[in-house]
Amino acid sequence: MKFRNTFFFIFSIASLLIFAGCKSRNLLGRNTNHADINELLAEVDSGKYEYIIKTDDKISVSIWNNEEISVGSIFGIYNSNEVYGKWVLVDALGDVALPKIGKVKLSGLSCKAASDTLVRIYSRFIVSPIVVVRVLNMEVTALGEVRNAGNYMIDKDHNTILEVIGKAGGFDFYADMKHVKLIRKVGLENKEYVLDFSKQEALLYNRIPLHSGDVIYVPTKAAKTLEKRTPIVLPFASAITTIIVLFKFFGTQ
Repeated sequence: MKFRNTFFFIFSIASLLIFAGCKSRNLLGRNTNHADINELLAEVDSGKYEYIIKTDDKISVSIWNNEEISVGSIFGIYNSNEVYGKWVLVDALGDVALPKIGKVKLSGLSCKAASDTLVRIYSRFIVSPIVVVRVLNMEVTALGEVRNAGNYMIDKDHNTILEVIGKAGGFDFYADMKHVKLIRKVGLENKEYVLDFSKQEALLYNRIPLHSGDVIYVPTKAAKTLEKRTPIVLPFASAITTIIVLFKFFGTQ
């Protein structure tokens, strides 16, 4: 009886360890509580999405033929991207400090609206100014079964999910293309949209503009999960088999 109780105790512990190992690999796994993909497609149809400048954004202000008062001008002959520090930060009040004109509130505006605002201001001393405002710190994250997971800068008005997956090296061998997640912060909560890239309709997804801060998560196929479980399962299976043999041997004594 004592040996029987020991056997069942070891078997229970082994089973718990196996299932715990399986569970630990289920980070960002499938979640049936996801948002309606039609919300994203409706945004495409409306054409309303524009990035809105916010606190802590890094922006460049380019003024044609006025390099001396531009900040990170795209019109100059030198590289003006974020790496070289050619930008101005939107402060906690939503203002930016610019040469000649001082502080201007730009938070809450799209890049186009911010450019229009600066055109009106600079028109006081520049004839027909051409102003371009760009946000330099917009980025999205690609995680899971892509070849090069990480954060990727987006520098266009319309960036798509396939472009970012392409930047990440494409889908990896074990990518579960039927359950790709787009995770987006809306207000104070995160919304999850599940995209099926195994269907022909997936071409529609590439019309959906990504927002800065979006996370693309490509889950793993069950086949890879099974392969990863094997090093955990085999030792315990071998141990359980040994216990069963011993149990049978001593049970006959």
